[in-house]
Amino acid sequence: MAVSVLSGCSGSGSGPRAGSAPRSAGEAPESGLDDPAKKEIAMQLVSSAENSSLNWKAQYEYIEDIDDGRGYTAGVIGFCSGTGDILDLVELYSQRKPGNVLAKYLPALRKVNGTDSHSGLDPNFQRDWATAASDSAFKQAQNDERDRVYFNPAVGQGKADGIGALGQFAYYDAIVMHGNGDGDGTSFGSIRKRALAKAKPPSQGGNEVTYLNAFLDARVWAMQQEEAHSDTSRVDTAQRVFLKKGNLNLDPPLDWKVYSDSYHIG
Repeated sequence: MAVSVLSGCSGSGSGPRAGSAPRSAGEAPESGLDDPAKKEIAMQLVSSAENSSLNWKAQYEYIEDIDDGRGYTAGVIGFCSGTGDILDLVELYSQRKPGNVLAKYLPALRKVNGTDSHSGLDPNFQRDWATAASDSAFKQAQNDERDRVYFNPAVGQGKADGIGALGQFAYYDAIVMHGNGDGDGTSFGSIRKRALAKAKPPSQGGNEVTYLNAFLDARVWAMQQEEAHSDTSRVDTAQRVFLKKGNLNLDPPLDWKVYSDSYHIG
């Protein structure tokens, strides 16, 4: 759930791009975000927003407190010490590799869960995180937790709603930033409910583009409720660009902008 700086090139036009015509109700998307090539694109898109880089595999060792009230933010998807997902990650890593360099922080991670405190973590947690990031077992644990908590729920709900790779990515990015469930007004579940009040997804006979516009509107509203997320460019000059081009399958080439930096996937 990190927030960083990003960039991209805006698109124009509202018609569908060749080979990506709007789907009719009940028509299956061409491919999901879990297609390996599309998943790689998703990882790069999120990394551009979270880490200002397309090289998401360089982010295993990333860790800092970005002053968003969530404590440390770290790893390939911005796991946070204050929201419990660093705790879950280190627990998984410790199950697979007992006695690892981060295992000693488990008591402290349990205590700081729900706060922005570094109590029991400083002064060496960041250094030890970077050490762990050289371990293939820790990298795999990060990948597996990313998929379990963020990616798989997004793809599953997207497929259930009848939306394609772009829509599934919009869900994924929302879960990354806001968390899954509907426990508060800005979580993914609440964002989706807000969209459903405005438009039906294809699984309910609705138009995919109309529904995705409603979802992105709801997502922008949710981002604006929190100062740390108030820059909405990862929607406005990224996801919305792809939608305006009718690129519902998230097919390259892709050009977008986040936080005034431009990105391209050929």
